[in-house]
Amino acid sequence: MAEPRYEEVGVGTRLPGLTHTLRRGDLVVYAGASGDFNPIHWSERAAAGAGLPAVVAHGMLTLGVALRVLTEWAGRDAVLECATRFAAPVLVPDTDEGVEITAGAVVSEKLGDGRVRVDLTVRCGGEKVLARPRAVVRLR
Repeated sequence: MAEPRYEEVGVGTRLPGLTHTLRRGDLVVYAGASGDFNPIHWSERAAAGAGLPAVVAHGMLTLGVALRVLTEWAGRDAVLECATRFAAPVLVPDTDEGVEITAGAVVSEKLGDGRVRVDLTVRCGGEKVLARPRAVVRLR
């Protein structure tokens, strides 16, 4: 798919969404890459001790998965900034099926200089897991 051109993108443009499955092994790989070895991300006992119903995905891993909507649309180095709040944990069961995260996005503002603001919607099990996720993306 060709990268979008600023002149051709309007407010309200919907980006192709994505569905991504997270499994426990993904949490281990992310822990190694990020250095975040908090046991709530791999130990049922630690998660329960922290008052969580199950092992949870790293918040930044969830955001990173969601940002793929933007990088697949506009290119790997197009995202200039992003922000969100973590609204609900992504519970990752110890099964082969894992859990699905869905992400969609819409252009909410044209900022000039080839930049657009994009609002994302990120859900797991029908529940929003990121609150007000948004990003600024540079287009060609």
